Amino acid sequence: MTSQVWDERGCQLGEGTFWHPLRQQLFWFDILGNRLLSRDGDRPLQWQFDERVSAAGWIDEHHLLIASESGLQQFDLRRGQGEMICALEADNPHTRSNDGRADPWGGFWIGTMGKQAEAEAGAIYRYYRGELRRLFPSITISNAVCFSPDRRYAYFADTARDLIWRQALEPQHGWPQGEAEVFIDTGRQGVHPDGAVVDSAGRLWNAQWGAARVACYSPQGEFLQAVSFTARQISCPGFGGAELRTLFATSAQEGMSAEALVAEPDAGKVFVAELESELGIQGQAEHQVIL
Repeated sequence: MTSQVWDERGCQLGEGTFWHPLRQQLFWFDILGNRLLSRDGDRPLQWQFDERVSAAGWIDEHHLLIASESGLQQFDLRRGQGEMICALEADNPHTRSNDGRADPWGGFWIGTMGKQAEAEAGAIYRYYRGELRRLFPSITISNAVCFSPDRRYAYFADTARDLIWRQALEPQHGWPQGEAEVFIDTGRQGVHPDGAVVDSAGRLWNAQWGAARVACYSPQGEFLQAVSFTARQISCPGFGGAELRTLFATSAQEGMSAEALVAEPDAGKVFVAELESELGIQGQAEHQVIL
């Protein structure tokens, strides 16, 4: 599979890739630029915020649940305005939201982290039926929140520890059941896990920071293949397109010198890779957030 640039706008820290199934439209964030981005055909779209925003799920055709550094808000895409739903570590000015994704029950999982990636300053939370509950404390860089198609498991990572965990979920409401187990130790491969998504066959696709790739793993955690990109800091994949056979991926310019940006002109852009249909690879539709 080959990749190419899909959107030329450079993000300081691209993240939060997700495909809106009702709008047939890709959304993503530039966390450090305080903005949500999208496209209407070839027309670029952008919404600017007063604080860092990082992840979202769709509520209906016109509204998203957006995670910012201070809370979760219902955001109206038509008016460009949000209404706060609940606070998220609003009493801690040193943290912000990072990776997140809606779950099959209509809940929303969101991770936090220190703004300077302070050790164990973050956590992973779930918002469900009006309740925000902390699930996993002492996370340094929360990432890779995604869910298996059979609803049995959630996945999440701490990039600083080079680990992706698998968490069993109880079937009725999707709360964690038992202890999380290490699913993939990417440190053994010399790569760092970033955002992830699971396809319809249960394979996990993980963006790997600094490795210029999205790696695909079997439901048993075995490495299968990787898609390469012309940017090293690939941050978050997502499936989209009419048949969910298109793999999108954000990237970042964060921490790169002027010389490095000249040498790597595609850093921070959004990429696309058309998956080979004969391999039977197809994504899952993004789950709806139910408020």
